[in-house]
Amino acid sequence: MCSSHGIANIFRIAWIKGDMKMKKYVILADVTMDLSQQLRQQFGVADYLPGHIHFSDGRDFATTLDWSLISREDFYKALSNKKLELTTAPPSPEEYYNAFQSYARQGYDILSMSISSKISSTYNVATLAAQRVMDEHPETTIYCFDSYKMSGAFGLLVIYAHMLQKEGRSMDQVITWLEDHKHNVHQMGPIDDLIFVARRGRITMGKAIMGSFAGVKPMGDCTREGYVSVLTKVKGISKALDLTVRYLDRAAVDLRDQYVLISHSNREEYALKLKAMIEQSCPPKQVLVSDVFSGCGTNIGPGMVAVYFLGQPITEGLSAEKDLMTELLNG
Repeated sequence: MCSSHGIANIFRIAWIKGDMKMKKYVILADVTMDLSQQLRQQFGVADYLPGHIHFSDGRDFATTLDWSLISREDFYKALSNKKLELTTAPPSPEEYYNAFQSYARQGYDILSMSISSKISSTYNVATLAAQRVMDEHPETTIYCFDSYKMSGAFGLLVIYAHMLQKEGRSMDQVITWLEDHKHNVHQMGPIDDLIFVARRGRITMGKAIMGSFAGVKPMGDCTREGYVSVLTKVKGISKALDLTVRYLDRAAVDLRDQYVLISHSNREEYALKLKAMIEQSCPPKQVLVSDVFSGCGTNIGPGMVAVYFLGQPITEGLSAEKDLMTELLNG
């Protein structure tokens, strides 16, 4: 595991655990990985499965990892419009089938990576399509990986999977690492648009209005199922970003040897400030920044800035994470 071996040994461990079969394979994640074009180019993410978004005024778009179909400003403005309802859907079974079929015909095995099955039906859709393609192409192996994560947490796993592939590791070796480390991805950071949170029914509108006036910022970490659970609430963005950096510094394992990903939903200024703070206080190998795009943004809403990193395995009920947060607040 990451906690016992350290990030620096990721590639050596994967090499030992995997077999030596080196058939060519493709890694195909869904759109909820929230990696920008710049990051996809950096890590060799050549393809992904887009989903769908429907506006109650009749507009429909594909959920893509850019703002070519709808601008960031227009998308988040629509989310804030209480007269509009936005809903998302995963790639269809036929879309997954066609994507898998295309690679199978080219002689590739396929590592499919999906948002948490506890949050979306995407994993189940991919699994059904994979079985259909493997029935038609018995020589093709398709492995459907349930990340138990979403957005930046999922994206960080996609980054490491492609890093391992670029290092020459087989698909089996990449799968082994992913299954061993999927519960090691943590999140920390604030969200400052409580009105959207209230509209989603997570808090009352009264609390949202009072919290907004008081500058309250809820801050949470990932559960083992991929949801985010609030660990504390602080007043003011400066305090929230400072606490984020201190949590990262304490919760990460071998921070200097790993990538750290910051994701934001229309809060680029905060994201860049957080990046600078991390680079000054506890610099990792590299701090990466990406948008939350429309696929995840519809449910996350505007106002989030969060850092994703590898640490100890997530504990049941976030018991260790809650203890750490209490220690940081008291310290």
